Amino acid sequence: MHRIILSLTIISLTLVTITGCSAVKVANDDFDMSQINSDVLLRNVDFTLDIMKELNKEDLHQNIFISPLSISTALTMTYNGAVGATQAQMAKGLRYEGLDKNNINTTYKNLITHLSQVDEKADLTISNSIWYRQGEAIKQDFIDINKQFFNAEVMELDFSNPKSADIINNWIKISTKDKIEKMLDPPLPTDVVMYLINAVYFKGDWSTQFNKEHTYSSNFNGLNKNIQSVDMMSRIGTIEYGMGDDYQVVRLPYGEGKVSMYVVLPDLKQDINTFLNLMDRNKYMEIKASIELIEEVTLNLPKFNMEYGIKELNNQLIAMGMEYPFSEMADFSDIRKGLFISRVLHKAVIEVNEEGSEAAGVTVVEMQESAAMDSIVFTADRPFLFMITEDDTDTILFMGKFINAE
Repeated sequence: MHRIILSLTIISLTLVTITGCSAVKVANDDFDMSQINSDVLLRNVDFTLDIMKELNKEDLHQNIFISPLSISTALTMTYNGAVGATQAQMAKGLRYEGLDKNNINTTYKNLITHLSQVDEKADLTISNSIWYRQGEAIKQDFIDINKQFFNAEVMELDFSNPKSADIINNWIKISTKDKIEKMLDPPLPTDVVMYLINAVYFKGDWSTQFNKEHTYSSNFNGLNKNIQSVDMMSRIGTIEYGMGDDYQVVRLPYGEGKVSMYVVLPDLKQDINTFLNLMDRNKYMEIKASIELIEEVTLNLPKFNMEYGIKELNNQLIAMGMEYPFSEMADFSDIRKGLFISRVLHKAVIEVNEEGSEAAGVTVVEMQESAAMDSIVFTADRPFLFMITEDDTDTILFMGKFINAE
């Protein structure tokens, strides 16, 4: 008989990364996983780990919590309007290089369907919407693709109306069941043409809950020896547990066990930021493969709430290869001409307690129109030269200088 005592007091960063993509690995009993392209899923893992690393560069000493599914979904909707070098750079940033766009869209369509019904005992809701400025001639193919593959609600809205931000924020509030109430401040900028928005909401009870009577006050050893008091949940029993050279991990399932939280505890001598920086797809797979069912594990896990954002992701996405989409060199002509991504905003919240977890994430892709080119004006109101030429041979037949109208 195995007896393992596992005190999880360092959970902040790696937990986020793995939780963000664990749900997509489990299929419904009646769902044909062949409808979901495995390459797209693996690239989403790459995107998750890479954007976490980019965020961590800025927030080395801060908690981080994101919904990578939300970010990639909102950006993939936008990707459907990208053309040429802009499309290539978005593919690079999203880690889609070499993948067929139709396969990507089809995977998202079936993945969203799959996730929405993955567990009857858990609530997992994915919502997409597109809001465009009243009177804009948005290409119908772009709208149709996002309706068909992302089930996106598409609304034309008078952005000059002071209440338009409230209307969009209310959609976000409803889609996240009041967990995230506001992403946009009124009034909306006059040069914004479109918002592409994804919202992910999750609520699930642990398959095996913690007894509240066993929760106790304990210390949490934060970065830089910052000791804080926390409420530590505790239970003893059979738990899915794994370990490697530099980590321990537990899998904590929700509901019927088709969605779960992985909590990774780096070795005591391993710095959390270093550990995250070394995370890649192979390490992720190694961590998941290490898990087995172990009897008599003592599990201690802090209760916690986290709120991250509203975070602007422009710099991180540019660092991942998306330079053109955020500049006036952008080509989103499959939406309409003269657009670029002005901001990608993200916010995520989570609560973890004895019963389970509740989390929500929202991503807003804001698209502005490029600065209008000044109309060209030529006024010959000062001295000028003139020529009469034969153009096939570049022969100048006549040439003059005009300096006086008298």
